[in-house]
Amino acid sequence: MEEEKQMSFLDHLEELRWRLVRSAIAIVIVAVGIWVYQEWIMDHVFLSMNSPQFFTFQKMCEWFGVCVEKIDLKMQSTEVSGQFSYALMMSIIGGVVVSFPFIFFQFWSFVKPGLRQNEKSAAKGIIFYVSLLFFLGIGFGYYVVAPLCIQFFGNYKMSESIENIFTVSSYMSMVLSTVFYSGLLFLLPVVSFILTKLGIITPEFLRKYRKHAIVGVLVLSALITPPDLISQVIVAIPITLLYEIGILVSKRAEKKLDITD
Repeated sequence: MEEEKQMSFLDHLEELRWRLVRSAIAIVIVAVGIWVYQEWIMDHVFLSMNSPQFFTFQKMCEWFGVCVEKIDLKMQSTEVSGQFSYALMMSIIGGVVVSFPFIFFQFWSFVKPGLRQNEKSAAKGIIFYVSLLFFLGIGFGYYVVAPLCIQFFGNYKMSESIENIFTVSSYMSMVLSTVFYSGLLFLLPVVSFILTKLGIITPEFLRKYRKHAIVGVLVLSALITPPDLISQVIVAIPITLLYEIGILVSKRAEKKLDITD
């Protein structure tokens, strides 16, 4: 501990550099693996969302009686480097997603020595909980938000004489951004915990603006989902639950601050 306290600014920079290097190496290793199997991943992970046999659509048909039809999905690349660029993007984002626990571990290991003992105790298990929430968000984005968007926009036509032919860039941008941002969105309870620890928000503040937050959630669900009520409700419910969990987490963090004081 004494040695950690005596580390100079340059020593901290050197440690940060090596942690960033380790994170980058982890991302590259996973990205290379994704690149090698890019065709299988594209066919079975991304393009499978146009099929009624996709897991989400099977369950929707079984549980709610809402069955979808197969989209006659046609894809094209209108740029010389289009397919290569998005294969590269898919590999890198996939590398970040799969390596997320290791990346966060590197970040936390850099920050942790500068915390007080009570702060370390309060954040016990944070790597597990942050990773769990992130992957739950990724799963929610992949199995709920993205396929609903693909189905809606794939089947929507202003006129029967207009054919839907997606570009690789528009299709991959929608799927990758939707899934990745859903993962970040699920970190809301962690953000509540950190902001409460910093004294920026309180549980009372979150409760006071709960109604405003619910309206914001409905607007957000309308923006990231197709314009139909069922899809918006499906997305709005877990986001609202995350907000409520954020209040509970903030309350617990505030109690620990009071005990410490």
